[in-house]
Amino acid sequence: MGTDLKPLIKAKEIKLESLAGKVIAIDAYNALYQFLATIRGYTGEPLMDAHGRVTSHLSGLFYRSVNLLAAGIKPVYVFDGKPPALKHAELESRRRSKEEALAKYEEALQEGRFEDARKYAQATSMLKDYMLNDAKTLLTLMGIPYVEAPSEGEATAAYLTIIGLAYATASQDYDSLLFGSRRLVRNLTISGRRKLPNKNVYVDVNPEIIELDELLRDLGISREALVDVAILIGTDFNPEGFKGIGAKKALQLIKKYGRLEDIDVEGLRDELKMVDYNAIREIFLKPEVAEPSNVNIIFKEVDEQGVTRFLCDEHNFSRERVSNAIKRLNEAIRIRGSSLEQWFS
Repeated sequence: MGTDLKPLIKAKEIKLESLAGKVIAIDAYNALYQFLATIRGYTGEPLMDAHGRVTSHLSGLFYRSVNLLAAGIKPVYVFDGKPPALKHAELESRRRSKEEALAKYEEALQEGRFEDARKYAQATSMLKDYMLNDAKTLLTLMGIPYVEAPSEGEATAAYLTIIGLAYATASQDYDSLLFGSRRLVRNLTISGRRKLPNKNVYVDVNPEIIELDELLRDLGISREALVDVAILIGTDFNPEGFKGIGAKKALQLIKKYGRLEDIDVEGLRDELKMVDYNAIREIFLKPEVAEPSNVNIIFKEVDEQGVTRFLCDEHNFSRERVSNAIKRLNEAIRIRGSSLEQWFS
């Protein structure tokens, strides 16, 4: 998902505490999918309540948000709206990939290959409407604001940084940089010790930040040129990209020719005519975003009884673990010497 700009990126590792007091606009779908993929049982099964409803996303959302709040960070979750028409091919490709992963998961389970089963299970994650509704309910009970984007959540999250309502966006994808986010924080929702894929090795995953202006200055290009680089690599709106072109080659081409329509390379010139790259540019450079008047970033006190009732009574979470998490949050607030609303005013 997203554009693979990693070979061009020099991210700076940071401590979670360095973001204290700052509003971070989190790509909600990206975070929830991370939770669904990583919070699973030994054979890859997601957490579920007594009614068979998946709760992995709620577990990740609750405990990670408590960690962020306790560190003094102001998380604002931004939810996707209607995807652009050009994204339909990518969404269909993802659906097919999930079906293939599900078949491999079930086969691995039957054959007792549980490590393989867990790997395939991570690729089967799907966000259903009830999961999204439950996530929004939990955020409301925790006093954490969220924003409904009219289209791409990353676009609205980036816009919040542009107009000064947020310090940075948070996502594992790099697309918010293409949308103009002033800063991107990665690993915010997955920091901690993580197992490397297919290896019995654990590593520390720490948050890292990318400054857009610094990135563009280092690359020697404009944001518009960065979008052209992304189109050559492949985006959610032209997922195939162009054969044989990775991030470094794409950058070389744009620095040499300036823009896509001026590329004079045999073969590629004709391939470019088959892609509506102007429409893709429009999505990134003039995206549909939430109106500032519809963005209400107000933090409220945690409804402790409401959170406990929702997580423990309705979804069978451990009452002790939930209680301890809330106590830890309250202790962090006490140390700072104010209520949550005052803390974040």
